[in-house]
Amino acid sequence: MKSLTNIGRISFGITIAGMGLLTIYYRDFPYMLIPPKHSGIPGLVMLAYISGALLILAGASIVFEKKIIPINTGTVALLLGGVLLSVFCFYFIPYQLIASSNYMHFGDWENAAKELTLAGGALVIAGCFSGKNENALFRFLSKLIPLGAILFALTIISFAGDHYLYAKAAADYVPSWIPFHLFWIYFTGASMVAAGLAIATGIQSRLAGTMLGVMFLLWVLLLHAPRVFTQIHNQDELTSLFVALAFSGSSFIFAAAERAPK
Repeated sequence: MKSLTNIGRISFGITIAGMGLLTIYYRDFPYMLIPPKHSGIPGLVMLAYISGALLILAGASIVFEKKIIPINTGTVALLLGGVLLSVFCFYFIPYQLIASSNYMHFGDWENAAKELTLAGGALVIAGCFSGKNENALFRFLSKLIPLGAILFALTIISFAGDHYLYAKAAADYVPSWIPFHLFWIYFTGASMVAAGLAIATGIQSRLAGTMLGVMFLLWVLLLHAPRVFTQIHNQDELTSLFVALAFSGSSFIFAAAERAPK
C-alpha cells in the first residue's frame, strides 16, 4: 500500500503548495485558511507573501520528501498541522463566536471544519515519518499526531450534516448531465458518515479510506475542474478544487494504513 500512501501525500502536498501560490498571486488568503473580514490585519499583503512562500516550501517538501527547508518532511507536516490547528482554535472559534452573527447556523462553521480537516491530514502525514526530535516544541506537537484520525473523521461526518441540511442548495453543484441530483447529495452524505465512523474506529478503514479518496477525486474531476475552467481567475473555485484534492489525498493515506492512525 506504499503507492497509495505516496499518492495521498503528493496530493496533499500539491494542495498546500497550490494554496501558497494562490495566497501570493491574490495577495490574500484562500477563503478557508483564515476567517473572512480580515482586511484590517496590519501588513496583510506582506503577511500573505510570507505565508504563501512558506506554504509553497511546505507543500514542496511534502511532495518530494526532501529537506527543501532545513527540517525533514515529517517535521514540516507536523508544524503545518500545528499551525492549522492553532488557527482553528485561536482564530476561527473566537471569530465564529464573537464576530459572526450566524454562529448558531451549522453551515456557518463549514470553513472552520475545512481548516480542521487539513490540520488532521497534516498530522496524519507527520505520523507516516518516524524519528525522534529533541526540540521541546516538536516533542509537544508530536503528541497531537494521534488526533489526526479523529479530527479528519469528525469533520468528514460534519460535512455529511451540511449535505442533509442544505441538500437543495448543494444539488446545484452536481453537473447538469448527471441525473437525480438530490439522490447523489443524500448518498454522498451517508457515505461520509460511514467513512468517518470507519476511519475513527479503524473498522474497515482501508475500504472506507479508498472509497472516500476516490469520491473526492471524482469531485475534483467532475465538479471542481469544470467550474475552474469556466472561472479560471476565481480564487474561491481554485481553492475548492485544492481542498477536495487534499481531502482525497488524506483519505488515501488512511486507506494505506492497517487501521486508522492513532
